[in-house]
Amino acid sequence: MRLAAIDIGSNAARLLISEVNSQGVRVEFNKLNLVRVPLRLGFDVFEQKRISDEKTSMIISTIKAYKHLVEAYDVDYLKAAATSAMRDAVNADEILDLVKKETGIHIEIISGGDEASLIYENHIAENMDKEHAYLYIDVGGGSTELTLFAQTKLIFKESFNIGTIRMLKDQVSDERWDQMKEFIKKETRPFADQIVAIGSGGNINKVFSMSKKKDGKPLPLELLKDYYKELSSFPLQERIKIYKMREDRADVIVPAILIYINVMRWSNALEIFVPKIGLADGLIQHLYLEVANGNDSGVSPYADFRKA
Repeated sequence: MRLAAIDIGSNAARLLISEVNSQGVRVEFNKLNLVRVPLRLGFDVFEQKRISDEKTSMIISTIKAYKHLVEAYDVDYLKAAATSAMRDAVNADEILDLVKKETGIHIEIISGGDEASLIYENHIAENMDKEHAYLYIDVGGGSTELTLFAQTKLIFKESFNIGTIRMLKDQVSDERWDQMKEFIKKETRPFADQIVAIGSGGNINKVFSMSKKKDGKPLPLELLKDYYKELSSFPLQERIKIYKMREDRADVIVPAILIYINVMRWSNALEIFVPKIGLADGLIQHLYLEVANGNDSGVSPYADFRKA
């Protein structure tokens, strides 16, 4: 079975296509293709509260291209979700109606809580030792989703409107930072000295690649602090040149690292694992469960596209 997921984030849109093998003891998800387009919707929305005509055209072109890929890969089912920027845009509904009309693909705007749940759908922590509590940290352009898993149970899931593009646009107040800090300290207190972080998002993936660590090995908090000091010491254009980054990565990676550092500090997490998962992976997992449970009639809480 082939499944696909579209994630319309505040910084980029992603299409993930996966082959699912359910014949063995464990279900295996093999990535066939991952395509990323830097739409950067947050730069419109977090200042102007709406998505511009230019960005709207980019969204439609992107979804049309994704639809062609979905058809070329002979995908059986697809889900599409939009997150923080679309949640905040006053013209989001009319844009998504236009996308549906032009492409036939329905994109559902999901809440921050749903976003956190979908990250957790990857169930990475369930394959790790039971001695620790695991804090999922997903940093995007518009929001940060936190999910704590301990003693084989989901302890909490929470979303905060603190994201990389909001920070670049000076849209994150001290009060909002304090709210996140107080929540983390309070909710993680019962698990003091047990918490290990699990990071998702393009920025932490980039840091992990830069670190040259072997897959499965964690990044120490102190190393993240070193990268923050190093990367923030260079102006944007030098950062692009020295580290061979795209501009749409080089500008957001510094505020992203700061978010990871703060969350880890406030939760007393000294290490972060980077399994290279994200919202699109969670959507694929969720879609598979729906199909496996017989809920493939085209009715779902997110988005639906069923191959004819």
